[in-house]
Amino acid sequence: MHIKAIRGAITVEENTRQEILDKTKTLLRAIIEKNSLRREDIISIIFTATRDLDAVYPAVAAREMGMTQVPLLCCQEMYVEGSLEKCIRVLIHVHWDDDKAPHHVYLEKAVNLRPDIAQT
Repeated sequence: MHIKAIRGAITVEENTRQEILDKTKTLLRAIIEKNSLRREDIISIIFTATRDLDAVYPAVAAREMGMTQVPLLCCQEMYVEGSLEKCIRVLIHVHWDDDKAPHHVYLEKAVNLRPDIAQT
């Protein structure tokens, strides 16, 4: 068994609790589905959010999805002038059984962050 890291990101339209939670869940579900992950495969998740998102921690969405034993961490994404706004990013560490590369998932306007590796 290996340890792999899976990246993903999604944007939101509004800085509201409900939209941040809904979009974070959409992103997590897409990553889990694309990579055929089981909850016990997930080691930890690091979330970042741009400085314009402060209505709720994205990790709350993972907890609401039942990830109560997974270590979660939320950070503010470094601000770079002209960078993508209203964006939530994740880095998920997982136990990995095979040699296939993980599927990184970028949704909404976040597809522009890494079009070279984005899987939708």
